[in-house]
Amino acid sequence: MSSGSYFPSKVRYVEIPKKGKGVRRLSIPTVTDRIAQMVVKLMLEPKIDRHFHPDSYGYRPNKSALDAVSVCRKRCWKYPWAINLDIKAFFDNVSHELLCKALERHITEPWEMLYIKRWLNTCEEKRGVPQGGVISPLLANLFLHYTFDKWVQKFHPHNPFERYADDIIVHCKTRIEAIKLEFEIKQRLNACGLEMHPEKTQIVFCKNSNLQGAYKQQSFDFLGYCFRPRRTKSAEGKLFVGFTPAISPSSAKAIRRKIREWRLGDKTQLSLEEIARKINPCLRGWINYFGEHNHSILMNVFRYLETRLFKYIKRKYKKRCNHLRRAKQWLVKVYEHQPALFVHWQYGRHPRV
Repeated sequence: MSSGSYFPSKVRYVEIPKKGKGVRRLSIPTVTDRIAQMVVKLMLEPKIDRHFHPDSYGYRPNKSALDAVSVCRKRCWKYPWAINLDIKAFFDNVSHELLCKALERHITEPWEMLYIKRWLNTCEEKRGVPQGGVISPLLANLFLHYTFDKWVQKFHPHNPFERYADDIIVHCKTRIEAIKLEFEIKQRLNACGLEMHPEKTQIVFCKNSNLQGAYKQQSFDFLGYCFRPRRTKSAEGKLFVGFTPAISPSSAKAIRRKIREWRLGDKTQLSLEEIARKINPCLRGWINYFGEHNHSILMNVFRYLETRLFKYIKRKYKKRCNHLRRAKQWLVKVYEHQPALFVHWQYGRHPRV
């Protein structure tokens, strides 16, 4: 690599379905290219990351999506209005020219720029950042750092935001301020070769007990969570309406789809303990992420898991548990003897007759 004789191979393109409609096109580099990209990333990241905005959370050391969700939750109480910003096909429309200008501010080794340009040139459209590459998240963050973060910090310092890659929430004091800022952000993105999604970008009223008024849009999805007005209990035990996050309907639907794909009813050759060992890592991951806020709503999603376990029990023990009631009773007895068998049982979602 230091001699300049390394040339990246052509990437393999794979289409994966998005949560909504359409597909996302990933570029899969070879093992050699992944190693080469990691070498450059490890050298560049310490120099670039320290310049990033503190409210940029995506693909950064010691920052996570849950950090962004927690900060967003606090700010939705302080700011009545929010802009849920969506950039249309962001990774496919990054300007190579502008990205290279941003890189020139931080790169000191000529060979680093040489190879980044070669990786960018593997894109079929001669623009965009290949999704799936090791260095792609760093390049995307750098582009939005100058395109969005620095611009907001300079021209709208009183409007805080949370950005995780190209998922962005901007907070405003009034609706008029939100409309004006949305228009200015649209112009800024257009000037940098990007386009704001006209349908997915929304201005949202963060309604709670202290904010009176009506607006058609009172919820938004951010990083798998749905923010909307919900009944909340205070530390003193009083109920009030708070604008809080919980697992989004689309995320809950994806979890149920995954549980259905396990086909537990057909796994009668396995014991219940073996099934628990197989699915517990997945359950633990869901609980660790979606259980951070309003975990009781996530626990309700696991009702569907119980129905699949009842189906498994009825098929495996046909003589003893040939009815739903008997299957429930059998699973309750298992819980009484092994309360830690399934991860979600330890968080309050256990079987009941």
